[in-house]
Amino acid sequence: MRGYLRGAAQGDGQVRPIGDKLVIATHNAGKLREIAALIEPLGIQCFSAKELDLPEPEEIGNTFADNADLKAREAADLSGLPALADDSGLCVDALHGAPGIFSARWAEDEEGNRDWMRAMDRVWRECEATEPDAAPAAHFVCALAIAWPNDGQAENFEGRVDGTLTWPPRGEKGFGYDPIFVPAGHELTFGEMEPDDKHRMSHRAEAFRKLVEALQ
Repeated sequence: MRGYLRGAAQGDGQVRPIGDKLVIATHNAGKLREIAALIEPLGIQCFSAKELDLPEPEEIGNTFADNADLKAREAADLSGLPALADDSGLCVDALHGAPGIFSARWAEDEEGNRDWMRAMDRVWRECEATEPDAAPAAHFVCALAIAWPNDGQAENFEGRVDGTLTWPPRGEKGFGYDPIFVPAGHELTFGEMEPDDKHRMSHRAEAFRKLVEALQ
């Protein structure tokens, strides 16, 4: 992204400069590490919204793409730099797609602190109540949006990885719901996999591959 991104996702074909600095619109340290690992090899210096003391906008969108878009636009306008946001979550078939866009909120307590063990326990309990004898089918979704300050435009890319859930949680190398998610065709959870192995197959990696393909 030391160069340009062609607006293929919006269909307008416009070429927009990226430069070598990018705001990652997140306050989540695990998510920042994962995104920076994918972005920085492209020669881009990443700054988190937390580092720049940017607020966390309320996620009022109806889809992952909506929420990624609003986070990227706000970070870009407040920082004066291009901004990249991701909105991602776990969708469980037996729960009709829940927790979905509310994945992070399922982890929050009354004070707004996030406890991912609490969230994983809730997912598993609700799955057992619905389909007690089945390995729950699930998938992760990642929607990326990159926005430019005061531009009014954003480009969007989406990735997905399918798998099943397992209990109890296994591994401490991931974050969020990673310790209970086993990607299709594998035996290790995302929480047990080495980061490089996860990056090659994850929902976030697929979305980033689409973004990189759009780079000029």
